[in-house]
Amino acid sequence: MPTTKIALIQAASVLFNLEATIEKAASLAHEAAENGAQLLLFPEAFIGGYPRGLSFGTVVGSRSAEGREQWLAYFRNALVMGSPAAERLGAIARDHGAYLALGAVERSPQGNTLYCSLLVFSPQGELLHRHRKLKPTAAERIIWGEGDGSDLQVMDTPLGRMGGLICWENYMPLARMVLYEQNVQLYLAPTADQRESWQATLRHIACEGRCYVLGCNQFVTREMYPEQYQGELKGLPEVLCRGGSAVFGPLGEAVAGPLWDEEGILYADINLDEVAKSKLDFDVVGHYGWRGE
Repeated sequence: MPTTKIALIQAASVLFNLEATIEKAASLAHEAAENGAQLLLFPEAFIGGYPRGLSFGTVVGSRSAEGREQWLAYFRNALVMGSPAAERLGAIARDHGAYLALGAVERSPQGNTLYCSLLVFSPQGELLHRHRKLKPTAAERIIWGEGDGSDLQVMDTPLGRMGGLICWENYMPLARMVLYEQNVQLYLAPTADQRESWQATLRHIACEGRCYVLGCNQFVTREMYPEQYQGELKGLPEVLCRGGSAVFGPLGEAVAGPLWDEEGILYADINLDEVAKSKLDFDVVGHYGWRGE
C-alpha cells in the first residue's frame, strides 16, 4: 500500500468575510499541495467562522436588536451550496488535484437555517460529501440547526475509506459506530475544542476504530475579530483558541502534532497497511463485534 501525504491546516477564518476566508483557504491549500499533500483538512466552521465569545444578544427569554444585526452579518457570510462561493471551493480542489475537506457554516437555500457542516471535494472539484453536525453544543444551538443523521456515510476513495464527525459529535458512541461499521480508515475530526483532553479523545477513537484520526482546529486571537466586536470580547484571554491539531495512527500512536499556539500546516504520511495490521488483535465490527462478521 503506497504512502499518502495529508495536511491539517490550522488557521483561523477571516471572520464575517466569506470571500476573504475562501481566498485564505486557496492560499493555504496551494502551499499544502505544493508540498505534496493529497488530502487537505481545514477546521470546524473554517468557512463562515466559529464566532467564539459572541452572544448574538441572547439570554434566556430575551434577544436584542444589536444581536439580530450581528446575526445578520453572520448569516450573510454563510456558504450556500451551488453558489459561486461553493463553486470556488470545488475549483480549489480541482486546481491542486487534491481532496479538500472543510468545516463550513452552511445556509440552506430553501430556508434561513444555518448548519455546521463538513464538506469534502474530490480532486476533480466535485462535492463528494456533506455532513451536517447532528447536535450543536450548548450555545451553538442558538446559531446552528441540527443535522438529521442521513449523511453519516463513509466514502470509498483511492486514498482510503474516508468519513468523519464534527467536534463533540465524536463523543456520541452510536455516531462513531456508524462510521466503524462502514470500515472507515481515514477518520476526519474537525473541531473547535482546544482542551488537552481532546487529544485523549482523538487517541481513543484511533484505538477504538483502528483507523487514522485527523483532528484539525483553528488558532484564533482576539485581534482577528472585527473592531465592532472587540468590546464583547473584553475579559477573554488574548488567545481564544490554541489549536491542537494532531494525527493519531490506528494503534493510538501520535503520528503528527499536536500543534499549539500558532497557525501552521501539519503534515503526516499515512499507510493503510497499518490499519490492516492494527486489526490483528481488535476489530470493533469484526471479531470484537457482538454480531460478528
